[in-house]
Amino acid sequence: MDDKTSGFSGDRLEKPVLANIRLLSRLLREVGLPARFFLFLEGDAGMKKSDPAPGGEEKVDRIVRQVWDLTEPVIRAEGMEIIEIEYRRESPGWVLRVFVDQEGGVSVDDCARVSRVVGDLLDVTDIIHYPYHLEVSSPGLNRPLRKREQFAKVVGKVIEVKTLVPFGTRRNFKGILKEVGVERIRMDCDNQLFEIPFSNMDRARLRYFDSQED
Repeated sequence: MDDKTSGFSGDRLEKPVLANIRLLSRLLREVGLPARFFLFLEGDAGMKKSDPAPGGEEKVDRIVRQVWDLTEPVIRAEGMEIIEIEYRRESPGWVLRVFVDQEGGVSVDDCARVSRVVGDLLDVTDIIHYPYHLEVSSPGLNRPLRKREQFAKVVGKVIEVKTLVPFGTRRNFKGILKEVGVERIRMDCDNQLFEIPFSNMDRARLRYFDSQED
């Protein structure tokens, strides 16, 4: 089974116990999943922290989509929204990083509460079979942009975009977001307009301080 640690304490999160079964069962029903519970034993069930990556970029993307679909209704019920989810290998090992936000911003207590709920859901559904470290945090000033609605909120601001397929030889763009369409955005990079489809975006981010200067 996975060996997951909290981004707040660094210690192993407590596994679901009888007092949490009714709550977890309700949460699973809300996202349309069967309520299956497991007995977790201490240790890594034969897995070492040096175990290999979970199967390449395609599988990593699939895990991110599964975690997003699983946790989004529950996080929304807490009055927050998911800004971005990252699952990547870093020096301590594999890290699952969930960025959340709400009107007025999120506090450390908000992040801790979401971390407990997300951690319990992931324990029960067993989406990730490798050791990983869970972190829940606010997106910060230079927030990631993924959904059309997120781009729409920052029209007129400076953003940076990295594309999957280059425009000529260029994959990195920084400029003012001028327009958000159904399938693409339009941005002004040094007085040159570029239209970038959402389907061709590797990642995008608000450049907060550059936007303040403009």
